[in-house]
Amino acid sequence: MAEATFLRQRARPGKPAPPRRGGLLGGLLRTTRPRQWTKNVLVAAAPAAAGQLFSRHALGQVALVFGLFTACAAAVYLVNDARDADADRAHPVKRHRPVAAGQVPVPVAYAVGGTLGALTPAAAVWLCSPAVAALLTAYIGMQLAYCVSLKHVLVVDLAVVTTGFLMRAMVGGVALGIPLSRWFLLTTGFGALFMVAAKRYSEAVQMAGTAGATRALLTEYTAGYLRFVWQLAAGVAVLGYCLWALEEGGAPRTGVLPWRQLSVVAFVLAILRYAVFADRGSAGEPEEVILRDRALALIGLVWLAMYGLAVAGW
Repeated sequence: MAEATFLRQRARPGKPAPPRRGGLLGGLLRTTRPRQWTKNVLVAAAPAAAGQLFSRHALGQVALVFGLFTACAAAVYLVNDARDADADRAHPVKRHRPVAAGQVPVPVAYAVGGTLGALTPAAAVWLCSPAVAALLTAYIGMQLAYCVSLKHVLVVDLAVVTTGFLMRAMVGGVALGIPLSRWFLLTTGFGALFMVAAKRYSEAVQMAGTAGATRALLTEYTAGYLRFVWQLAAGVAVLGYCLWALEEGGAPRTGVLPWRQLSVVAFVLAILRYAVFADRGSAGEPEEVILRDRALALIGLVWLAMYGLAVAGW
């Protein structure tokens, strides 16, 4: 029965799905992918790593940057869905997206996305700093280029998605004028590449033989290559974190235990636990992997506690 339904849907590629209830505003909100907003919590990474997160000024700036980055991502999603509306109508799942289903007209999606994309960096100049505005502008430009062409270029597509995560991790530090450690950038960048490549590998495994129907570029990658990428990225991320922990821990210690160095254990365990899902081909969206696995979430909390104790000097 399910197979017959799928074939009927594929046989009517140009017909939009019935629009959901909620009207235009509800459709616009769904198009901005609220479930993806959790990724933007990374804007707190640099201030937290530097131990400068919990002042009133820092919390205000981080909350502001979170909102600005969310608006930028929303602009990209709106333009992407407007551009891909016809193609999405041929997909059994994406045809239910508000733009493809007709709940949000294509011109409206373009207009709202373009307005957000133009106004958000301008607001950042006034509310934060020109450096934050420049970073947000670069993010929007890079993501729009990805939507138009870069998602069809081997390896470059992985680099662009990874850079998007890295920009999230950087922008909080840029907003507060915090110098970004080279080890922080190395660990964050390769940690993001590990999760991105693991997700691509999982898609390739799950859609073997029909990968092009979901993400055309997957037909150009081999599962072995993607496995190599996520394994390499995991190794570099662990090495970078170890060097970061040892270097930052070189200052005189005032706490009871060397928490920063001990946090290496929790970090490595988290990588190993995440790699279980990558190896099985079940590593989807990073936030979903973390939230659905209690052991991984617990390891993450232990790591946060250890790192927090290190920053606090306990």
